[in-house]
Amino acid sequence: MKKGWIAILICMLTLTLSPIKAEEEQEQPALANQAQSAYVMEYSTGQVVFKKNETEKLFPASMTKMMGLILIFEALNNGSLSMEDTVTVSETAASMGGSQIFLEVNEVMKVEDMIKSICIASANDAMVAMAEKLGGSVENFVKKMNDKGKEIGLENTHFVNTTGLHDPEHYSCAKDMARIAQVLIQTGGDQLLAITSTYDTYIREDSEKPFWLVNTNKLIKQMEGVDGLKTGFTQEAMSCITVTAKRDNLRLISVVMKEPSSQVRNAETKQLLDYGFAMFDQKIIYEKGSVIDALNIDLAKPETAELVTLNEVPIVFKIGEEPQITEQKVVLTKNELPYAVDEKIAELVITLDNQTTLTVDLGVNVPMEKVSYFDLFLNLWKQVLA
Repeated sequence: MKKGWIAILICMLTLTLSPIKAEEEQEQPALANQAQSAYVMEYSTGQVVFKKNETEKLFPASMTKMMGLILIFEALNNGSLSMEDTVTVSETAASMGGSQIFLEVNEVMKVEDMIKSICIASANDAMVAMAEKLGGSVENFVKKMNDKGKEIGLENTHFVNTTGLHDPEHYSCAKDMARIAQVLIQTGGDQLLAITSTYDTYIREDSEKPFWLVNTNKLIKQMEGVDGLKTGFTQEAMSCITVTAKRDNLRLISVVMKEPSSQVRNAETKQLLDYGFAMFDQKIIYEKGSVIDALNIDLAKPETAELVTLNEVPIVFKIGEEPQITEQKVVLTKNELPYAVDEKIAELVITLDNQTTLTVDLGVNVPMEKVSYFDLFLNLWKQVLA
């Protein structure tokens, strides 16, 4: 791309995967018959695989804890919290009912063991203790949960507590739960999945009161590729579960809500995941760091750099219906130097022949900065001497 890049329309676009209209109009299979609501999507793109009453407001029970875990892993990622930090248990945390690890007032436990207790055993007392650790109070932490929900685009979710214990004003929907799961995996990564895929382990192992944690998500032992994510049950919510599974390059997220029992919940989730893996595939059309174009800028140092993809670019499609690229265009989103490596400065807009549009973040492979007056003088001096 030569100097004409300045004339390119500069605008901000967000990463989107437009729904495939033809697929949406096709009749869905008869799955999740006993679930009040269900939603299955591909993890990296958000492509819808299956949906049923996906925006109906229902009670999420302990699937609520996924939002709290997002905030916990954000704190781990930014360094404000570490796995080795300790948490002192308050009277409020110790008094929690439901699923628990029987924390005692003033007991001190590592953050790592608190997270294990939340992810594996769905411990309400551990969740409240972590909420107080990060938020100062449960109320402040719940506000952070709701603020995060708005930030990630939830439309039918409102939290009143951190645990999912029943409250008529505490609700969500299958589509929002899938989005929460997607963000949680993005935030927690392999560290999270290593915990959620653990079937059993111990906390307080070196104490006089070791406690055995057994995963409430039995699908991690029953189905290939399942490595998370969160179960839920109250009398009002009935059985619900958010599951993620990966086979080859394809990761799916499945949510079912208001199932009559955990057995039916698990059986219908298996059917949904089997359907998704049998019907859909994923392909990476650009690896991270793929060169898309050259960027030449007069009075820049250096004058030439390569525009590269900042992340890998996947597409998801029904098996046998792999789409082809019909058009690509680069749109600059930052028109002033300097440019740092890994900084988004442009977007690649890709149109596929199935009417899907992808927008991909681009950066430069080397830093670029404005030429200084000294550099200009030096270049002029070199020309004179030549």
